[in-house]
Order: sequence, then C-alpha cells, then structure tokens
Amino acid sequence: MITQFKKAILKSTKAKNLFEIEKIQDLWSGYGRIVRCELEGASIKTVVVKHVQLPKKSSHIRSTDISHNRKLKSYKVETAWYKQWSKYCDNTCRVPHCLLIDTQGDEVLMVLEDLDAAGFPERRSFVTWKELELCLSWLANFHATFIGKKPENLWRTGTYWHLSTRPDELNVLTDIPLKQAAVAIDQKLQQTSFKTFVHGDAKLANFCFSPNGNHVAMVDFQYVGGGCGMKDVAYFLGSCLNEDECEKMQSQCLDYYFKILKESLVSRSKDRDITAIEEEWRELYPVAWTDFHRFMKGWSPGNWKTNTYSERLAREVIKNLNRTGQNEP
Repeated sequence: MITQFKKAILKSTKAKNLFEIEKIQDLWSGYGRIVRCELEGASIKTVVVKHVQLPKKSSHIRSTDISHNRKLKSYKVETAWYKQWSKYCDNTCRVPHCLLIDTQGDEVLMVLEDLDAAGFPERRSFVTWKELELCLSWLANFHATFIGKKPENLWRTGTYWHLSTRPDELNVLTDIPLKQAAVAIDQKLQQTSFKTFVHGDAKLANFCFSPNGNHVAMVDFQYVGGGCGMKDVAYFLGSCLNEDECEKMQSQCLDYYFKILKESLVSRSKDRDITAIEEEWRELYPVAWTDFHRFMKGWSPGNWKTNTYSERLAREVIKNLNRTGQNEP
C-alpha cells in the first residue's frame, strides 16, 4: 500500500499504525484486492480496505475495451454509492459504513467497516428457508428505501449484465429467438413505471450472515443503479436455488418478498401505489429472469444456470412479447 494511502487511513481512524492481516480476495481481472487490516491504537480494531489498481490492460481472457471501461465505471459508481447514498440504508438493509475514500492517480482506496467484526462473519453456499427470507427481506427493504429516487452518479441502469453494456455477449448468442427478443426484453424492464435502486450483483456470496442466522448485511456495490427490483430478486434466487427449487418455490419466494416490500413501503410512508407496484413487478419477474438468461447464454452457454427452468421462462416471455406485438423488428 502506498505511503499516502496509509497516512490517510491512519488519519481517518486515529490509529497509530496498521497491519495487513488477511487478503480477503483479489478483484476481478487483476484490478486490485480487498484486504483486512488491524489498527493499532484506535477505537476500531479492524477495517476492510478495497484497493483498486487500474491496469492499462486487463489480464482476463475476456477483456475488451468495453469490459475494461465497464469496470472503471463500476469503481466510480461504488465510491459514489458510499459517498452519497449508503447513509440512507438502515438496519433493515444493512451495509458497511464507509470510513474513507481516497484516490492517488489511477488508484482508489475504500476503507470500510469490517462486517465480520460488526457481527456478520459468516457466508453461505446454500441457504435454509429462514436464511432465504432474510435475504429477500434485505432486498425488499433496500428497494423500498430507494423507490422513486434518481440514481445520481450511479448506473442509470443497474446490474452488470444489462443489454447496453453487453454487446459482445449478444453478438455471439446462438439462441436466435432470444437474440431477436433481447431489445424488447430490455425495453420492457426499462419502461417499468416504478423504478428503484437495484444492488446489481445480489448473489448469495455478497450476503454476510450473523452467527445466529437472524441478521444479514450486503457488500459489493459496483453495479448499483436504477431499475426494477425483480432484477435483484431473480438474480438472487438463481444464485442459491437449483432449477427444481426455483420452480417449486417461485410463488412462495415472491409472496414473501412482496409482503416485506409492502410493510417497508408503509413504514417509509411510500404506500400510495403498493398494489400497482406489486402487479407490475410480478409480471416483470420472468422478464428479469430472461434478461439474465440472455446474458448467460452469450457469456457462458454451458453454465448450470442455463437450465430447463430458465429456458421455459424465456420461451414464455418471448411468446408473450410476440403475441402483444412488443417484439416487432
């Protein structure tokens, strides 16, 4: 870590010294790393440091100018999120507190609260129904918090897979009906009457759990931006349920999500259009699922997520678009 960054961390935390004690992970495509640091002489014992070092060229095999620029913007978005928006998240949609954002040339430093130390040290590779409820509740409260807000300095369209940022994957897509419907699918999601902020990468790996399994927090806000809340819900469920579970539990999961969304909107005095929001978003759930399915079939056609459940939803969505004339060339 360069000296200027170290000095900035010590000043912001009032620590006498700091020591890197653990590398949590490298950032995608060699764009830096996330480490845990111990602070000496400060009231805070540990912090998580996200150190972004922007390479001139990515080493990742899929790297293109488009993907490089997308990553550059994603880190700008994440710093804007912590500077401008994260303060509006309460304990119902817990996120790490930001202690410092600093830049030196092409390097960016984010010093964040250590969620492990704050009571969220556990991660899951699969979930119980109770844990699934916790994550859906986090998403519902997050969406209720930001419904109607304009995503200033964030992605205009949240998520890392939306159509305008993924021309390469669309070009190589061999599913012709899905390829032809891609624009109509994107437009249907864009034209939702009720937009909120979506996390944009709401996979199970980004949820942090308390040991008793009663609380959850969320990390990684590189792709937060505007959109329909169903994009997060569909992506999350696809990250932790297999195709049979998705089929059997779809109604149960959506019912629970909308129950919490209604309660959260009421508590935040945003309850005027609750019924209309639910009606529109329920209809958009398979559309949001199909939108991600379109990306996956272009990016990694053999991935386990391109399953029969996804294929069935995609065929139904395309059929409905054709029937209503929304998929006209």
